[in-house]
Amino acid sequence: MALTWRAAVLAALGIPAVLVVPVPGTVLLWALVVLVVCVLDAALAASPREVAVVRRVPPSVRLGEPAASDLEATNVSSRRLRGLVRDAWPPSSGAIAPRHQVDLPPGDGRRLRTTLVPTRRGDAHADRVTIRSIGPLGVAARQASIEVPARLRVLPEFASRRHLPSRLARLRELDGRAAVQVRGAGTEFDSLREYVIGDDVRSIDWRASARRSDVVVRTWRPERDRRVLVVLDTGRTSAVRVLDAPRIDASIEAALLLAALATRAGDRVELLAYDRRVRARVAGTGGPRLMPALADALATAHPELIETDWAGVVSQVRERLSQRALVVLLTALDPAVVEQGLLPVVDQLTSRHQVVLASVADPELHELSRQRGSAAEVFDAAAAERVGLERAAVAVRLRQRGVEVVEALPDDLAPRLADTYLALKAAGRL
Repeated sequence: MALTWRAAVLAALGIPAVLVVPVPGTVLLWALVVLVVCVLDAALAASPREVAVVRRVPPSVRLGEPAASDLEATNVSSRRLRGLVRDAWPPSSGAIAPRHQVDLPPGDGRRLRTTLVPTRRGDAHADRVTIRSIGPLGVAARQASIEVPARLRVLPEFASRRHLPSRLARLRELDGRAAVQVRGAGTEFDSLREYVIGDDVRSIDWRASARRSDVVVRTWRPERDRRVLVVLDTGRTSAVRVLDAPRIDASIEAALLLAALATRAGDRVELLAYDRRVRARVAGTGGPRLMPALADALATAHPELIETDWAGVVSQVRERLSQRALVVLLTALDPAVVEQGLLPVVDQLTSRHQVVLASVADPELHELSRQRGSAAEVFDAAAAERVGLERAAVAVRLRQRGVEVVEALPDDLAPRLADTYLALKAAGRL
């Protein structure tokens, strides 16, 4: 039984009687009256367990976008239901006005809508529906919580899609160029044209030149239908917060933008989220189904507080790729982690594939390195400078082993990685 504000008012009405007859019996008598009224009012209220409740939610929603949780409540009791219905969700679901006033005659129903604006990726599981049925006097109520399961999958925001039109324009420009003067793996023959001063003599087609009695050269275009494997590191370094979000969120944005661009370029994109075991995988999906599949898989990709097994990453790549491909490692450029984990095995990847390592830079390090106002700030600046030098040294060692290193701020990582992909494609290195 739950009491309303009217029960407090009813109890306060007995104060004059207590003041006139200030004996314990008066207090007990009035308390008994209040109790009887409350019990009787609650007994006359409709049973909250005789309410049929169905909860309907969309299967998924993007982070930050609104979604609707609809409750269909039907009063199947013989009494009128007056009261309050609460549609409970976890705090990260961002439920707006989850409490609803209801007045349902017997056999009547009503749809109650709660707006959800999620603030975190992943699966949001609904809590119980609480129904409070108030008696006809409005003094007391009967209350019950009913299990009505529901799940809302919150997909990544994909805010980096705003960079996609400009990169697609560059991709069309790349595909439409008259000639791409690149030889070797990663290009395919496009057409023949007349030789002009400055062309690479290795591109001359001597047989065609002999037939035409003029010097002609082969033109090349970036090869399509290449393999792109995106490896998302879900180890402990991905849990580090950069600004106001975990590092993995920026990596997910970069993975989505790269996948959208690569699939438009005609390449086959696969995803692997890994630390010591596979956390998510998307393979064998292409066309319009790729991006929904990636968003669904990445929605539940969360950091694990364990060290990433880079030898296991190499094994996974070997298992999935038999031909040369682009392997993108979305991880942290942490000197200790890279030197102990990635560097010993990276040659096994670069010997067969084009490898790109994309890492989120921390803007706080840059701010610390600029402050010189006090002795403490000088020491902090020195530490920040040393971290920066160590990261730069590790990046140099990776580049010496054939790895393209991309390090950028969280908002810049996705477009920078897309630009690197386009540059590699234009150079015929995929």
